[in-house]
Amino acid sequence: MNEKTIRWGILGAANFALKHMGPAIHAAKGAELVAVASSSAEKVAAFSEFAPGLHHHASYGALLNDPDIDAVYIPLPNHLHVPWSIKAVEAGKAVLCEKPVGMDVAEIDTLIAARDKAGILAAEAFMIVHHPQWQRAKALLEEGAIGALRHVNAVFSYFNDDPGNIRNQADIGGGGLRDIGCYVLGGARYATGQEPVSLDHTRLEMHNGVDVFADMSFTFPGFTYQGYTATRIGPRQEVHFHGDAGVITLTCPFNAGVFDQAELVLSLPDHSRQVERFPAVNQYVLQVEAFGNAMRTGDPYAWPLEQARGTQAMVDQVLATV
Repeated sequence: MNEKTIRWGILGAANFALKHMGPAIHAAKGAELVAVASSSAEKVAAFSEFAPGLHHHASYGALLNDPDIDAVYIPLPNHLHVPWSIKAVEAGKAVLCEKPVGMDVAEIDTLIAARDKAGILAAEAFMIVHHPQWQRAKALLEEGAIGALRHVNAVFSYFNDDPGNIRNQADIGGGGLRDIGCYVLGGARYATGQEPVSLDHTRLEMHNGVDVFADMSFTFPGFTYQGYTATRIGPRQEVHFHGDAGVITLTCPFNAGVFDQAELVLSLPDHSRQVERFPAVNQYVLQVEAFGNAMRTGDPYAWPLEQARGTQAMVDQVLATV
């Protein structure tokens, strides 16, 4: 499969797929967007504007049965992620599923078992690990650029009070933690390579069964962690890695190029600041290319389901305190 173009299908014509992942698949090297499954021909037609010749499947099952498709991207509501991911791997399709890949750890375990039985690549679409700002932060931490890491602080917030939005519907896996908790928690796990040893504090605000604010503190083997997610306050995102000899700040760590320009700032004890900017990087394109490379070569993927499981375990712990 080394030279093979990966032919992609998308289950559902979600707006995020239309605006971000569909174009990313189309733009990625070694990838081709072949089909979209949706009951709405009108929604699929919007994808054809950047991917001419796109095939429309009227059902998800029909797309999974299409022999011309190698991999599927799944942007469905959260409660449908694992069921359709399992159906996809059982149909012989590699799966890149939107976060959170599962509603809880038990669901992810079920998907891992299905993945292993099928021998098919399946992963969570955690795009930030493919962005060079995060890879650079990880490298700086590993080389001791800020000395011993003592504390990590992470925040991600936006405002969305639309009751019709899937993020605000408890029965289909809504809530801030399930939507963006993976970033503030999984980002710290990825960059540090450490797992938490205890959950020390939580404060959650719930509205109609979903969390709209979650403040949480964990202890890791080498550092303390504090982060929060919020869906009823103004948009903000930032991550700080505070060591005993400096600070690494990511000014736009999650929606790079959308929320703002991605920048990594290294602040040192002599009051100097080294700023690295990443203005032209599309992390969604990098994600698709990395996934395709793993399919072709069998090389390890940067964010396997086991990594997604580790973040979900933290989310589960916090939600259990409600």
